[in-house]
Amino acid sequence: MKKEFPNGFLWGGATSAAQLEGGFDKGGRGLSHLDYLKHIPLAERNGRSLMQITEEEYLENKAKACQTNLAFRRGNDFYHHYKEDIRLFGEMGFKTFRMSIAWSRLFPTGMEKEPVKEGVEFYHQIFRECHKYNIEPLVTMIHYDIPAVLTETVNGWEDPVVIDYFLNYTKFLIDEYKQEVKYWLTFNEINMICWSPYLGGGLFVEKSKRTRLSCIHQALHHQFIASALTVKYAHDTAPGILIGNMTQRSQTYPLTCKPEDVFLTQKSDQFNLFFNDVMVFGEYPYFIKKYYEEQNITLDYIDNYEAILKAGTVDFISFSYYFTSVITSEPGKVEPFENFVKQQKNPYLQASDWGWTIDPMGLRIALNELYDRYHLPCFITENGLGAFDQLEDNGSIHDRYRINYLREHIEAMRAAIDDGVELMGYTPWGCIDLVSMGDVQMSKRYGFIYVDADDFGQGTYRRYKKDSFDWYKKVIASNGRDLD
Repeated sequence: MKKEFPNGFLWGGATSAAQLEGGFDKGGRGLSHLDYLKHIPLAERNGRSLMQITEEEYLENKAKACQTNLAFRRGNDFYHHYKEDIRLFGEMGFKTFRMSIAWSRLFPTGMEKEPVKEGVEFYHQIFRECHKYNIEPLVTMIHYDIPAVLTETVNGWEDPVVIDYFLNYTKFLIDEYKQEVKYWLTFNEINMICWSPYLGGGLFVEKSKRTRLSCIHQALHHQFIASALTVKYAHDTAPGILIGNMTQRSQTYPLTCKPEDVFLTQKSDQFNLFFNDVMVFGEYPYFIKKYYEEQNITLDYIDNYEAILKAGTVDFISFSYYFTSVITSEPGKVEPFENFVKQQKNPYLQASDWGWTIDPMGLRIALNELYDRYHLPCFITENGLGAFDQLEDNGSIHDRYRINYLREHIEAMRAAIDDGVELMGYTPWGCIDLVSMGDVQMSKRYGFIYVDADDFGQGTYRRYKKDSFDWYKKVIASNGRDLD
């Protein structure tokens, strides 16, 4: 018999403000840099990522905003449906709800000293609704989105002035909501800036006077400092809360047992773990310094940065887990460490509709590796299956494929607990359908709750329970024992 999930395990679901809320022009909210990402149908993309745009494309989208499909401005209209949605989360038995706060809803340009009162009260209302159903909020301070003005005027996180703006925002969050929110994350998937610098840092790399990699890692350095200073402030002023980091976990395997494949996989994993190393150990590891030297990356380090990082280490580690990748050293097939999705195929695994491998065992491996390295509680803050869901005439949605996916990953989590891993909680991504980040669309659905809206914002926005809704309700009620 494997160990069961611990008492008090935090079952729930995950979302982000940019993908969920909508109401971009309500309550004094300012625009975020994600509000300028547009949906492009797959046939028209020519293989390009929708998460990375140039300054020229940004300005074009801004000029033609009324004629452009800017889906993040709509989300799933949680802004007007939050009471209904949280009631449904309560019906499922959620113990926690992972959400984020939109920086620009409180500080429209990011530069204001005082927040917008309507925005402040909006999040108080959300927290009150959560507590009505005994749901503990898990709040991400920044889930990619930064005020668009900061991207336009200082090139996002490349400029160290953004640290001060961010601290004004995060210190306000802690002071204002510390009685309502126990669990916090600073940055969502902080490592994604290396793959998509616009998404993760609000950067126009072509605008920088630095090289591409120097621009990215300069911005990342500023994020590390901002996170550490925020954590230190939280520990000093709100001792009852726990504050963690969050990365995208790219679990990798060597394509063969050829030593060169194994070594390159090790180097790739070192790169993927370095973000955790900085935020858990409070220092830059030796191998990233070597990487900077090899890539001619130069940084302007913040004064006293070593002490700042040491003083602001996190209480737990959280991560997203969707797929695994394989690494090869074969000439012509070696890929940059930063690549989010690797191109080599794993012959032992099946894939989702979007080509992401389905690998529950990889989750068990990831949990063991992270816990072995950091000796901190782990939290799986994103995991799930994006799929095309069909709304039937009678309002039902039969998503057995999602149930099967989640069951297998929950079984892997329980196995990791039996291995000795300390696991705090599990919040599957997109617990209610929302705008997918990678495709800026509604068609890629993850939720237990279907939202009747399409990629172009057409639909009733009515909520429907999928088959997975009742299944997950049973999982939570049994604390993970009943997975049938």
